[in-house]
Amino acid sequence: MSLAPRVVLVHRTTEYEELVARHGTHGQAAFFLSSRGRDIAEVAERHRRAREALAAVVSAIPLTWRQARLERADLDRFLFAPEDVVVVVGQDGLVANVAKYLMGQPVVGIDADPGRNPGVLVRHRPQDAGALLASAHGGSADELTMVEAVADDTQRLVALNEIYLGAAGHQTARYRLGLDEYGGAVEPQASSGVLVGTGTGASGWLRSVWQERGGGLSLPGPTDERLLWFVREAWPSPATGTSLVAGELTASGRLSLTVESDRLIAFGDGMEGDAVELMWGQTVRVGVAGVRLRLVG
Repeated sequence: MSLAPRVVLVHRTTEYEELVARHGTHGQAAFFLSSRGRDIAEVAERHRRAREALAAVVSAIPLTWRQARLERADLDRFLFAPEDVVVVVGQDGLVANVAKYLMGQPVVGIDADPGRNPGVLVRHRPQDAGALLASAHGGSADELTMVEAVADDTQRLVALNEIYLGAAGHQTARYRLGLDEYGGAVEPQASSGVLVGTGTGASGWLRSVWQERGGGLSLPGPTDERLLWFVREAWPSPATGTSLVAGELTASGRLSLTVESDRLIAFGDGMEGDAVELMWGQTVRVGVAGVRLRLVG
């Protein structure tokens, strides 16, 4: 007998909950904010809307389905199953946070605070949850391109928006940058890191760097099998160059980075706490991931 689908409801602790946990009571949190010219009412209202959105989604789950609730901080300790339907209630960034832990499970993005979030990934309202769940496994979904980094010791990192490679704390990183394309060019560099992003990431950090560079490269779309990469603040010296500082990667192309610092890291979608560590002499290759995010609707 096959198992009934399981809804994994992903959310994150609200600002209000964090404030009360830090200060002990609502009153003390309110005093703390008022002493800095802020009103707790705004924060409490966002908390109320988030909890109402969660309650609406829970009430829409069919009674015969299984349920699990997952806080953002616990994502790296949770085991997703093939039959899961993942419902993210919150901000766009929360969808990116969960994407790296999935292997093709459908994801439904519910906007808990319409008007405050761009709604690129959390596209739906809480009242739509019932219909979306019913069609999650057989309905239409966008297959969003992801980026992956694979180290020579088999460590692997996948991200929806972008992968950053550099020094922890963003100090100067030293490495040799190589390209499978462009004749296999290799250049020693010193910089504040390398950013490789997808079309989904083109609405975030990647877009900021792209704009600073004058927008010479065309941004990929979320489903395009194409990535953009940028070297941040490359430093010219007798031993390091600045000729390879931006470009694109096709589906088969790879950007390689060989570490020439004591320790570099690679992390995805802003989750630096879940990083891959790279030591002197190690090589990591970055390109289009073999897995995609199935975003419903």
